[in-house]
Amino acid sequence: MTFVPHNALEQQLAAVHNGTLDPETFVLQLLGQQIFMPVRDEKTAIQGFQRSTQAEPLIIEDENGERVLVVFSSPERAKPFVEHYPDFGGGLLTEFSWLLRRIGGGVPIALNPGWDVGMDFDADMIAHLVAQLPPEHPA
Repeated sequence: MTFVPHNALEQQLAAVHNGTLDPETFVLQLLGQQIFMPVRDEKTAIQGFQRSTQAEPLIIEDENGERVLVVFSSPERAKPFVEHYPDFGGGLLTEFSWLLRRIGGGVPIALNPGWDVGMDFDADMIAHLVAQLPPEHPA
């Protein structure tokens, strides 16, 4: 499958893979970008609408048995992957920084698994990014 970028995040990700954008620069830009996080469907929910504030993200085990949180650069990128996880038909579009604040580090993240244009973040990298986030302003 040819990867044609659909949004600014995917253009930046493609640039990293092409060697025209530094990975560290990409990661810093990613903090303010929206990502799509597949979440478990609620049994009585309206299709695609997540009522719960305790959305359960899609976490898989990699070949080493490590638990990895799965996110995508757009809902369309998630479709081929979540076909293998029928309970995860819902999803949240959210800023990457919001997600990092919720998980607090220590969890590896896979961006666009199953696509040639993606990126894996190990637990140490996620902890490092969380430490760099500016303080959250109370609403």
